[in-house]
Amino acid sequence: MSGVIVRTATQRDLAQLTEIYNHYVVHTTITFDLNPFTVESRQPWFDAHVSDRRHRLFAAEEGGRVVAYASTSRFRQKAAYDTTVEASVYCSPTAVGRGIGRALYQTLFESIAGEDINRVVAGVTLPNDSSIALHRRFGFKAVGTFSANGRKFGRYWDVAWFERPLSL
Repeated sequence: MSGVIVRTATQRDLAQLTEIYNHYVVHTTITFDLNPFTVESRQPWFDAHVSDRRHRLFAAEEGGRVVAYASTSRFRQKAAYDTTVEASVYCSPTAVGRGIGRALYQTLFESIAGEDINRVVAGVTLPNDSSIALHRRFGFKAVGTFSANGRKFGRYWDVAWFERPLSL
């Protein structure tokens, strides 16, 4: 992980953040978005993370280029869920397996430590052993699996859900 800087994402990162995410939209079932985003269509997502203190967005930069990011997002729209956030991490293909996701999650969880957050949740499309291992490393516990609840690439996929208290 030498030479990687983890920092708060900025507007100038949006194109690279979108590029990383679109890789997963087009090539994987890690996200259930079906169509790639333009930078302009991804702007509201970015704005939700920089205008609201509860929801954070961190980028990992290497050699002047964003290679990964992690965020907390609103879990559901109803106000009673406001003390729960959903965490996610996305690495460019060149950054996978190098500890960058771990460094991003460490920074992300430290940054929200003083917030009015009770639970952090994460959904993992199955199979995805590396994502499950990362979440377990950070104290997430499996709480259930939704079977066949997302259709992509002509088939249905299961999604395992994990949670952890903010303070371990």
